[in-house]
Amino acid sequence: MEYGIVSLLPTALVLILAVITQRTLESVIAGAIFAFLLMDGTGFVDTLAEVSLDVLRDEDIAWIILVCALYGVFIALLVRSGGSMAFGNLLLTRLRSKGQSLFATWVLGLFIFLDDYLNSLTVGATMKAVTDRFKTSRAMLAYVIDSTAAPLCLLVPISSWGAYFAGLLEKNAVAADGQGLSLFIESIPYMFYPLVAVMLVPWVASGFIPRIGPMRKAEELAEATGDLGATDGDSSELEFGIGGPSTFFLPIFALLFFTVFPSVDLLRGVIAGILVTVVYFASLRLMPLSELFDICTNGIKIMVPVLAMLLALFVFVEANDRIGLTEYVIQAVRPYMNASMLPVIVFITMSAVSFATGSNWGVIAIAMPVAFPLAQAYDVSIPLVIGALLSASGFGSHACFYSDSTVLSAQGAGCNTYQHAVTQLPYALIAAAVAALGFLFAAT
Repeated sequence: MEYGIVSLLPTALVLILAVITQRTLESVIAGAIFAFLLMDGTGFVDTLAEVSLDVLRDEDIAWIILVCALYGVFIALLVRSGGSMAFGNLLLTRLRSKGQSLFATWVLGLFIFLDDYLNSLTVGATMKAVTDRFKTSRAMLAYVIDSTAAPLCLLVPISSWGAYFAGLLEKNAVAADGQGLSLFIESIPYMFYPLVAVMLVPWVASGFIPRIGPMRKAEELAEATGDLGATDGDSSELEFGIGGPSTFFLPIFALLFFTVFPSVDLLRGVIAGILVTVVYFASLRLMPLSELFDICTNGIKIMVPVLAMLLALFVFVEANDRIGLTEYVIQAVRPYMNASMLPVIVFITMSAVSFATGSNWGVIAIAMPVAFPLAQAYDVSIPLVIGALLSASGFGSHACFYSDSTVLSAQGAGCNTYQHAVTQLPYALIAAAVAALGFLFAAT
């Protein structure tokens, strides 16, 4: 059954509730329930139960949930040992201002490019102690972290995003078998949104681009009163161990090494990273073994709100897939496409859908079988259209109030998810506007 314009209603409900209540989890759950109610009437409870179980059974989703939970364990060990604080103190001997601390956060994010989850959680846990010293709002920290998460992963071919989209290009027959990564690399110069979003950060950190709207209020409050908007308490109030810099660098090295070699695998990397960290901390006698294991348990507990949000998001994405939102939007704008307008329309349309649904990979996979034949029919550069599609995916991940990247960046920075979303949205929109102009001129 085709639902037409009705397919927009669940997403509209989520956005309205999120703005009114400033609670993202409840808003997403309400949107999913409403979607199933529209499709199945009084039988929506059975459908909701079925979809929830299917989501939990999905191998990819189970992998994400497990990785995020274990990252919570790894970060809890890093923080409690004193390793992250020791690293922060090293940086503080060289940093003299808020702008420098934010620039250092940006640089660290550039080095952790393998995956947006790894980036968001690791950089946040590492840099909170540094930026707190300069009365930086956690919202500003979250913006810097988020801007080097998904956007950066799109610009680095060996990231998890590069591997996924390279496979999609081969699946859609625009790249020969084994050539998907080459075509992905060829498209990088046209990924205008992630390029602009990443490069915007130093300008914002330096103050060259002024604080805007909610971000200005958050920063003024932090500077005037010391209220950083932290949901996990000020970093100076947290309990740290006596570990030195080695208790930061060795676990991070182990995590990255086992993640990359012999092939990129985040789950293997975090499991090995935890094992190495526990053995190393035990050998240093930083704390009793019983406390080490308690920290591991607490690390999972800390991630429970994030895991609940991710599960709700995946159920909502499935609801939107079933109600046909992405297909409806694509067909609605199809008559307006031509050779000069195709890239910018693809970017704007799919950015809106990705932003509204919180689905960064799924909606792009749905759009590719439509966008590529249109590009070939109008003789538009395939790398340019790929750049438009993947830029839209990056915008959705970066800007959506309830995307996984937004949730994890807020968790990493220790701030409210809604606060992070509304404070960074103006900067994401600036980057999107510049990217749209780029696609408009690139096609002429």
